[in-house]
Amino acid sequence: MTGRLVHTGQVVVDLVLRIDRMPPRGGDVLASDFLQTPGGGFNVMAAARRAGADVVYAGSHGRGAYGDLIRDALQREQIHVAHPVTEPDSGISVALVESDGERTFVTSPGAEGRFTPVGTSANDLVYVSGYSLTHQHNADALLEWLPTTEATVLLDPGPLVAGISTEIWRAVLANVDILSSSVTEAGHLSEADVATVIRREGPNGCTVIHNGRSTHVPGFVVQAVDTNGAGDAHCGVLAAELLRGNDILTAAVRANAAAAIAVTRRGPATAPTRAEVDDLVQTRTQPNWNSGL
Repeated sequence: MTGRLVHTGQVVVDLVLRIDRMPPRGGDVLASDFLQTPGGGFNVMAAARRAGADVVYAGSHGRGAYGDLIRDALQREQIHVAHPVTEPDSGISVALVESDGERTFVTSPGAEGRFTPVGTSANDLVYVSGYSLTHQHNADALLEWLPTTEATVLLDPGPLVAGISTEIWRAVLANVDILSSSVTEAGHLSEADVATVIRREGPNGCTVIHNGRSTHVPGFVVQAVDTNGAGDAHCGVLAAELLRGNDILTAAVRANAAAAIAVTRRGPATAPTRAEVDDLVQTRTQPNWNSGL
């Protein structure tokens, strides 16, 4: 590894309820399962750590039961925490997971809305989440700090992309080297002038647009049981592979494999180990993508 993944986003506690279908407005359904676990930015960091990267959590974490749960999980994954405990407690995200694996979120923010800059080097990779830009303090701090860092900056805009002003996106994207987003999110940032764009396409894999040239990198065929955290696994492993010195297409293949394995497991932080990714990637013995590179 040549540097660290510095994660500037948020870790919240996911309250995951498994349901057959979404309730009608004003109605109710019974959950078949309930899980309380760290989520949000934790999923990206855990994926990167399991892929072998050194990881620093530069976000805030609160004083209380949820903050304690988050810190315990970060310690288990051997993720370095850059800042001390703050007030109030960390936030939560209720995740409703339907029988086909689709998930819907409701988030209640907490202490994670207080990003404080950290030192970085040119060898590091800084991860920025669009969720950060929904907190005015975080957005202001990032917009002041990002132009000063020599590190590579990777942005995942997240599902709240449409609720963030064009002015903020324009200012942030001016400092972004790699944009990784879902197809839906990409539609809101179609005019982004970023050197490398990765459009995540679920089971179809992803499309890499590098310096204006497009390459489709196919996904891996699996039986999905829970798509929660798939994009996070993709981003975390992509970052780890780039830090390892791999080229963007090799990193994308391994990120596709990690996301494919993650959706076969229940829960948000289900990213595989590097050895598990090796095993799946080896099933594809020849390159299988349509490249304009």
